[in-house]
Amino acid sequence: MRPTGRTAVVGAARPRATRTVVRMAAVSEATTGVKRNPNLAKLGAGYLFPEIGRRRREHQEKNPDAKIISLGIGDTTEPIPKVITDALQGAAAGMNTKEGYSGYGAEQGMGGLRDKLASRFYDGLGIGSDEVFVSDGSKCDISRMLMLFGSDTSIAVQDPAYPAYVDSSVIMGATGVLNEETSQYNNITYMNCLKENGFFPDLSKANKTDLIFFCNPNNPTGACATREQLQSLVDFAKANGSIIVYDAAYAIYIEDGSPKSIYEIEGADECCIETCSFSKYAGFTGVRLGWTVVPNKLKFSDGTPVNKDWNRIMTTCFNGASNIVQAGGLACVTDAGFDAMMGLVTYYKENCKLIRECFVEMGFEVYGGVNAPYVWVGFEGRPSWDVFAEILQKCDLVTTPGSGFGPSGEGFVRVSAFGNRSDVEEAIRRLKKVYG
Repeated sequence: MRPTGRTAVVGAARPRATRTVVRMAAVSEATTGVKRNPNLAKLGAGYLFPEIGRRRREHQEKNPDAKIISLGIGDTTEPIPKVITDALQGAAAGMNTKEGYSGYGAEQGMGGLRDKLASRFYDGLGIGSDEVFVSDGSKCDISRMLMLFGSDTSIAVQDPAYPAYVDSSVIMGATGVLNEETSQYNNITYMNCLKENGFFPDLSKANKTDLIFFCNPNNPTGACATREQLQSLVDFAKANGSIIVYDAAYAIYIEDGSPKSIYEIEGADECCIETCSFSKYAGFTGVRLGWTVVPNKLKFSDGTPVNKDWNRIMTTCFNGASNIVQAGGLACVTDAGFDAMMGLVTYYKENCKLIRECFVEMGFEVYGGVNAPYVWVGFEGRPSWDVFAEILQKCDLVTTPGSGFGPSGEGFVRVSAFGNRSDVEEAIRRLKKVYG
């Protein structure tokens, strides 16, 4: 019996190696039978801002003592005003009481908040509370809009533009593949917004499309369209039967009397959806609260109200913004809350003025920075990513390469005014030392 036992032990050593081989094969070869979404495979490089974060981390690892300042991604830095956080705290504390507790709310948003948003931002423009839908932010709503319109939809975007418009369209299947030579996706109309045309597209050269994504004031150029330009855009959309998705994320920064809502333009309620948020208004980038306006007059080609289908999308795909956060939103649109928000806006606009003046004094080509919290700086003849890398290397300063917003952004970098004042002043000192 003992020899048999020894034989068993010796024999057991062989399967051990075999099991190891099988296990390694399982790790490298095991798959499901589910095909990958081919639209995700069409996406080019990683989404712009995570890529910037990756390069920043690499620079920090190589230079552990460097004090990196970020004027890149556009994240707010200053504390949310107390009149707003008091409301947030009160709503959170109330959840611990029978009187203050609330569960699921309306997917479209609290009625009181919808009323206040309509009266605060669209007073006299004919927008009712039933046309205002509260959400967790414009970026999320943009993706839901593409779900609303479906993949069989032609799309136009400003170039340069906020990358979420294009990337979300690709994921939804509304585009062709990426053209490596042009860095543009097939089946998307890129409306060039260049310094030669004041960063407003030449609509006479634009193709007819179903949707037009239009951000005003523009991210990244900081350009703000005039009333006449916006009227031409609305007229263009109506003539072509298009719908404009109007991103008004920075409208509160407009100071020269230009329209702050697309609904100030005649006929816009028949061809425009407007989306906005408290991210850059009240510092809600991490709190998350926005809204989208879908007018009752806006209809599909078969006469179905777009508002009706948008309501269906929201009730199916969204359980409503946080009740606590909506309480903060209600505080934002009170007189005291709005004044406090404008205090934040003024602070960032002062940063913008300092940044703009710095680049002007150094002799650079400078745009934006007046009606928007971004300064668009030209480095003609140089690739944007090279300029980004040089500024990071020599100044320990993060900006955003213009080409990340589209081919027409090549040769520019975007500098954000969202930063602490002392950091902005230090960034200016570093820039002047290197480029002054």
